Amino acid sequence: MPFPPPISPQVQAFIEDFESVAPTLCVQTSGSTGTPKMLHVQKTEMLASAQRTCAALRLKSGDSALLCLPIKYISGKMMVVRALVAKLRLIDVPVTGHPLAGVPADIDIDFAAMTPLQVFNSLGVPEEKASLCRIKKLIIGGAAIDPELEKSLRDLPNEIYSTYGMTETLSHIALRRLNGPAAQKHYHPLPGIEISADEDGCLIIAGTLKSNDIVKIFPDKSFVVLGRKDNVVNSGGVKVQIEVAEAKLQAANPQNKIVLTAVPDKKFGEMIVALCEGDPESVNCDSLDKYERPKKILKISKIPLTPTHKTDRAGARRLAQAIFGGNAGTAEK
Repeated sequence: MPFPPPISPQVQAFIEDFESVAPTLCVQTSGSTGTPKMLHVQKTEMLASAQRTCAALRLKSGDSALLCLPIKYISGKMMVVRALVAKLRLIDVPVTGHPLAGVPADIDIDFAAMTPLQVFNSLGVPEEKASLCRIKKLIIGGAAIDPELEKSLRDLPNEIYSTYGMTETLSHIALRRLNGPAAQKHYHPLPGIEISADEDGCLIIAGTLKSNDIVKIFPDKSFVVLGRKDNVVNSGGVKVQIEVAEAKLQAANPQNKIVLTAVPDKKFGEMIVALCEGDPESVNCDSLDKYERPKKILKISKIPLTPTHKTDRAGARRLAQAIFGGNAGTAEK
């Protein structure tokens, strides 16, 4: 197969749509916390977002950009817009879990955006890992980056960043360097992006766009994400941020894939439960305080995921509620 492959009809159709006289186009959300929906977004705002990214990463005309994300979502659309804005050479490859499988060994890529799953898969194949290391600037987004994955990236030779953003922000508004001497613990907003927090600690972008992400903002305007407001469980009058507890539990139990959720309970109002791909009896909850610990651990075959491979929080809650009554394969902790 020739490389680079020709631009796909789907990508070409998006380019024609974007370059048409219509001021807006439709973008589908990923559905990580609910039903996916369509948004009408301004093309001028997409251009501004693309310009910020290209400036922050010092991309220049003639650089190559790997498109390996679905064009139906904002992640894929914005890679194309960045290529148009900065006059990048777009390399359009099939959207798979191994996007570097078909990249020849002598090809260097200046810029790419990938999901954590794609990066994880690529690291597991020596030839693909070599190609990954030749990507000069790699951004990773679409889902949380597992601490073990982040650790495996720490000493790679290229520039690797985690991104913060959502469909409503037209891709990312902040970057966090993951590797090298310049590695960062906090997200840093791109130039021109103003952030604040409301009374609940939720991030506000540009003064008007309110997210459901609870953050801690530092004096230099960098920030860390603590979790989502809609993933706060009130159990017995104590509010527990599910993602924070889940991260601690997962780190202590790398042998199992675990998701925390909640079910209605007469005594507690909401009761924290865990969904576990593996042996629930082997899960060690000692890393959690007493309010964070799941009352039940439910064995399941597969944790619910969205089409973009994020944890489907709404689906996990529904699954827990559906199977909780039977208590099959559960363990008390």
